[in-house]
Amino acid sequence: MASAFSHAFVALTLGKITAHRAMRWPVLLTGAVCSIVPDVDVIGFAFGIQYGDLWGHRGMTHSLFFAGLLSAMLVALGYRQESSATKTGIGLYLFLCTASHGILDAMTDGGLGIAFFSPFDPTRYFFSFRPVAVSPVGITEFFTADAFRVLISELEWIWLPSATILMMARLLQRL
Repeated sequence: MASAFSHAFVALTLGKITAHRAMRWPVLLTGAVCSIVPDVDVIGFAFGIQYGDLWGHRGMTHSLFFAGLLSAMLVALGYRQESSATKTGIGLYLFLCTASHGILDAMTDGGLGIAFFSPFDPTRYFFSFRPVAVSPVGITEFFTADAFRVLISELEWIWLPSATILMMARLLQRL
């Protein structure tokens, strides 16, 4: 998986490249949380859920179906007063933030792949281009010498492209 830092950075970039008035900090922070939520599946290890199971790591919570359910639920609960168009925009943003998690993980060099189409198809996928070093699972494992290699990889393949896209979007918005 990519680190939580990178998942959140991509979510914030997705929110900031649009000039829509709904993209205020509460929505952006919700998007950042959505981008990290799929990794809640790691708690399954403590309950004997195997990595390759439906609810295992990179399974159901990394699927496009889960991204749709989570974003729809959050919009229904948190944005009732907004117009239909605004709710649709926020819902799309939250969906993209959640789905971006699996997309980034599919670009890493480790793990079993991503169950993008779970629960309908349990097949796990990687992209053919996998330049991002896989981040260790767990907080204590993250603070090791190997974590520095992971952060450098994420800086190169996630943070710099995201920052470049954001700067280009800002320039286009000013024109």
